[in-house]
Amino acid sequence: WAYYEPQPGAYDWRHPDIVVKHARAQGLTVIARLGLVPQWARPQETSDLYLDESHYDDFANYVAAFAAHFKGQVDYIILWNEPNLSLEWGMRPVDPEGYVNLLQAAYHRAKESNPDVKVLGGALAPTLAPEGNEWGMSDLLYLEKIYQANAAPYFDILAVHAYGWKFPYDDEPAPDKVNFRRVELLREVMVAYGDAHKSIIITEGGWNDHPRWTRAVRPTERIANSLGAYQFALEQALETLRDSIDMNEQDIKDRTLSVADKEKALREERDELLAPERKEELEKERKRIESEKEGVAPGKKKPTLLKPGEKPGRVGQPPPPPKK
Repeated sequence: WAYYEPQPGAYDWRHPDIVVKHARAQGLTVIARLGLVPQWARPQETSDLYLDESHYDDFANYVAAFAAHFKGQVDYIILWNEPNLSLEWGMRPVDPEGYVNLLQAAYHRAKESNPDVKVLGGALAPTLAPEGNEWGMSDLLYLEKIYQANAAPYFDILAVHAYGWKFPYDDEPAPDKVNFRRVELLREVMVAYGDAHKSIIITEGGWNDHPRWTRAVRPTERIANSLGAYQFALEQALETLRDSIDMNEQDIKDRTLSVADKEKALREERDELLAPERKEELEKERKRIESEKEGVAPGKKKPTLLKPGEKPGRVGQPPPPPKK
């Protein structure tokens, strides 16, 4: 934001135009993270990550302009970055309710400019910091708090950061541990607050092999964990897809049985209503079949058998008397 709106309402898209065009030429999907506050939108001597509520509408204006300018080119935007860290919240105590207000201000403006754009919220830093910590707040707790502050209507997808620290890619998730599968715990929070229909996108993640990093791994471990994480995620996705297909098949079976039961009930009800008429029809049909067996058309009398030497008379008249 600070680079592309250096003055209120004066946008300069030259650099992001180049970046987006190049990324799309490589077949990449751009997910744009919007943030970094220009000097005119914050007090003097504050961090470029400091944004108070009096300037939320200014940020929303920028989001709307970005969404409109890149309509058809950038379909995903992230609103802010790691707001559960004091550093990323302008060196202030983190404020889940304040972040929800920011989401609310920007979400509607983005949709007005481009109804098809997907707004990503969260982008939370994986951390074990307890509530009240001066440096941040646990991503699990922060996510709960923004849901409690009614964040759900103001983001379409949850952005998360999945770092493995020193743990292998398939290490079991736990609230007191930062590892790759911590994402699963965030998912549980989403489900608990009725947001199971939304997706998660991992917008940052991996293992650090820089020797100065306190939780660094060896380069070979970084490679193995990175490849393993992709394979693990793919297998989980396929399993979820299979479960979904099985559920859909069962749903179809249930619906088919339900329709068949309804049809059977309707037939029985119809038969009950038509019972007297059907009995009469069946009786007529029975008589017709018996007559055909005896060679008599329905409604006709059975012919009288002639005695030896007798000749048949005209229909409806007795036979002539025998000659003397």
